[in-house]
Amino acid sequence: MAQVPQRFFDALAVRTWCGLSLRALGRAREEIDAINVYPVADGDTGTNLYLTVESAVAAVEAVFAAHAVDAVDAGEPDAGGGPSLADAVGAMAHGALIGARGNSGTILAQLLRGMAQVLTAGGEPAHTDGPGLRLALRHAAESARQAVAHPVEGTVLTVASAAADAADDAAEGPADEAAGGAEGDCAAVARAAYEGARAALAATPGQLPVLERAGVVDAGGRGLVTVLAALVETFTGRAPGPEPVAVPHARAAHGDEAAGECATEEGDESGPAFEVIYLLEAEDAAVARLRQRLDALGDSLVVVGGDGLWNVHVHVDDAGAAVEAGVEAGRPYRIRITHFGHGDAHTAGTGRPPRERTQRAVVAVVPGEGLAGLYTEAGATTVLARPGEPPASGELVQAVRRAHAREVVLLPNDAELRHTAAAAAEQARTEGIRVALIPTRSAVQGIAALAVHEPERRFDEDVVAMTSAAGATRHAEVAVAERQSWTTAGICQAGDVLGLVDGDVAVIGADVTEVAATVLDRMLAAGGELVTLVLGDEAPESVTAHLEARVREAYLAVDTVVYRGGRQGALLLIGVE
Repeated sequence: MAQVPQRFFDALAVRTWCGLSLRALGRAREEIDAINVYPVADGDTGTNLYLTVESAVAAVEAVFAAHAVDAVDAGEPDAGGGPSLADAVGAMAHGALIGARGNSGTILAQLLRGMAQVLTAGGEPAHTDGPGLRLALRHAAESARQAVAHPVEGTVLTVASAAADAADDAAEGPADEAAGGAEGDCAAVARAAYEGARAALAATPGQLPVLERAGVVDAGGRGLVTVLAALVETFTGRAPGPEPVAVPHARAAHGDEAAGECATEEGDESGPAFEVIYLLEAEDAAVARLRQRLDALGDSLVVVGGDGLWNVHVHVDDAGAAVEAGVEAGRPYRIRITHFGHGDAHTAGTGRPPRERTQRAVVAVVPGEGLAGLYTEAGATTVLARPGEPPASGELVQAVRRAHAREVVLLPNDAELRHTAAAAAEQARTEGIRVALIPTRSAVQGIAALAVHEPERRFDEDVVAMTSAAGATRHAEVAVAERQSWTTAGICQAGDVLGLVDGDVAVIGADVTEVAATVLDRMLAAGGELVTLVLGDEAPESVTAHLEARVREAYLAVDTVVYRGGRQGALLLIGVE
């Protein structure tokens, strides 16, 4: 589909660029995954970049949606304009930061953050021109290089620097208008950055022996060239020519030498056993100490972010020590630990047999660390969903792959994730995995389904039993209203305690315990045998004890079980089976 060219780099151009980048990475994902050979051949650079940009796109779209809602509330739904450039690039950078996957995705997030720092420095301009875009690209390349503990040439960092150098030249010298831009305008700067990056990408095999042996260009750099090509299309309406194509003809011969996507530092086949990634809330001084601690523990260290929120990536042998270092620095969450073990690309060429797939697995989205631990203990592969940060379909597909099973039962545990989960299931099916999606709308329904899961049963029978158990579980939650709103129970004010039953507001009150008791009474009025309570971090400790006592006194033969959900968004989740 032809794109309407953007003359300046404004909020609409940011939105267009993000969308085009996502589509381009979607098309190039498999090719980029296939050439992923440095320093750990895990074959997921294209997927990681796609997921990172997908998160950025979601954040930018949310800003545009919020602006449209504000316009309606103000009685001006047809008013022109939109979010500011600062709002759009800030959302892009934040979305990429919280959604960054892998080393290349983490570096891309810092590149976008570096651009945002320049474009938001002068207040809230409506747009920037070619010189402004040039400065943004230069700061992006420098900040990304600073985020990497031990930069190595021939990687995405080299490609980013070359793009910035070429953009500098474009802003200072004449441009070819036929190539898409007048002297120094955004189109000319974008085109020059793309061409500079493309040339640098083609030269990467000569800078890294592992790439030359494998016969490929750097995978992370290839992804960045794809993103810059989308920037050219944003300003010209035309996608530039294809990026350098390399066939990994040497991978079979050098599988134990060629190693994966982390475009940072020299690796070897006896590298660390684990990849550890987490988001971290911490002060700058604590992060500086964390960098030193993690650098001593392992390699491929990249720490990006700022203003109290960071994304940490490192390869280590002691994953626990890497997480503990994060705890000492601040509050780590969204912790992901991947073992470079049997059955994945890290064992290519080692002579070890691939890990056998299990017959069946359960993949579940969970809203808090406590529930993640509970589900994991029950044998499920979990995807952690933070409040306001639902997982993308690509993240669910990765979890299905990580489960490494022939048959997978997928539990979204959220009504709003139904379509996302369906898309993930469809993608996994194209990869030969048999996937059944059970439309669970709450984590308590997922608990009920998991309780009757029996891998020894026939797949269809197991899915029917799990679906039946989830469907027989009514779900509720107690939460705090963020703003004034109309509800099915009347008007609520910001700060009111809300009791939602099966997704609809049923009770509005001022006291958490009183609202929870009223909700539970309404649910048990229709009968029940088991009450499940999942307590969030911000709920008062006394609420579950009060509810347990109420069930014992008022409802005979009804059992109660209590779990701690951690930072799950809702104060309390309630299930009645």
